[in-house]
Amino acid sequence: MATMQSTRPSQQVPQRPAPRPRRRRARLWMRLWHKRWFKGLVLAVAAFAIWLIFSVGSYLTAPGGDSVAARLAEWGRDHGLAPVIVALERLQYDAHPPKVGGTPPPIAAPKVAGVHGPSATTHSATTHAPIQIAMRPRMKSIVQPALPNEGEWSTLVTVKGQPAVQAAYMRPDSTHTSYLAGVAWMSHSLLKFNLHPGTDQPGGTWSVPTWIPPGQRKGLVATWNGAFKLADARGGFYLDGRTAGKLVDGAASEVFYKDGSMNIGTWNHEVKMTSTVVGVRQNLGLLIDNGKIAANIDSNTEFNWGATLGGKYYIFRSGVGITKQGDLVYVSGDALSAGSLALLLQRAGAVRAMELDINPAWVSYMSYDASHSPSNPKPIPLLNDYQRPADRYYTPTSRDFVSVYSR
Repeated sequence: MATMQSTRPSQQVPQRPAPRPRRRRARLWMRLWHKRWFKGLVLAVAAFAIWLIFSVGSYLTAPGGDSVAARLAEWGRDHGLAPVIVALERLQYDAHPPKVGGTPPPIAAPKVAGVHGPSATTHSATTHAPIQIAMRPRMKSIVQPALPNEGEWSTLVTVKGQPAVQAAYMRPDSTHTSYLAGVAWMSHSLLKFNLHPGTDQPGGTWSVPTWIPPGQRKGLVATWNGAFKLADARGGFYLDGRTAGKLVDGAASEVFYKDGSMNIGTWNHEVKMTSTVVGVRQNLGLLIDNGKIAANIDSNTEFNWGATLGGKYYIFRSGVGITKQGDLVYVSGDALSAGSLALLLQRAGAVRAMELDINPAWVSYMSYDASHSPSNPKPIPLLNDYQRPADRYYTPTSRDFVSVYSR
């Protein structure tokens, strides 16, 4: 007899739902957390993140008007990332190289001239004859034919009625003809020169301020940027009777004296330490010596004249020199090579000259107009395409710089 089959449905064992991805990740983390190596890794990453935040933050919040990009680049260079920074700068440069050809804007005399001190006529009754400063003879243009007003000097600042600071503009070479380099000439007989430290370069505590504070601006005539970071300058910094880094024999040097005068030369050759020296700033070797441009001006440019922007030849550069008469000349501009910078300094009359900083974030020269407010003169840039604001030295600055006052 056939067996009867049950018609009751078979009972199925209920299946547990699959763990959600979030639960699976949580369980994985819990299993890993009980392992010593994983705890050590997490703590190391956390410690690094905290250090990174505070380290970068200290650069971003440091005194001064440095841009965020400049501060991050400085942090990278100071923490072993110089090759990365240089590579990024090279990419930026290659994407936007200096323009070839073209014509610059019309060259015109500055709209504002700073006025410091009484006119020379008020000194006619003194026992000493008033100083008479002539306008500089026109510089021969590097590119021919010359543009209207190219190489012609105009007065930026008068002191005692005399043209103490004069400026001229020149195209740097026959290739980058849409750019103008600015040239400033300064009278040693009417002006005093001072070295200032920066909060980062050289860093530390000094009696000389890292800016031009209120109360110390009367008589301010000009300021200009410092040189390379001491780690790259192949030289030292001396002020307040002490040295940051090391003063190096043979290094190109700005030297400042107790009487407010200034000289430029090779350390322990044309210039050396004496009881009258109050400040020294060294940077690389001389661009010009004995009136002649350095023989290695176009060789091994990255080593000899700076690796900023990937060692490119034509970038924003600055330099300072001294004439046979002891007057100072300063040159800055975009699309300059070490050679074209030296040639401009030579055309301006420099018999000895040195390179200063070459990064567009740091280069600038300002004259100061005291005609409206003698105690708070208005800063005016020599060139309009500086990255930094004209009043950059009216707040603490990270880099050293030079201030110039009327005598």
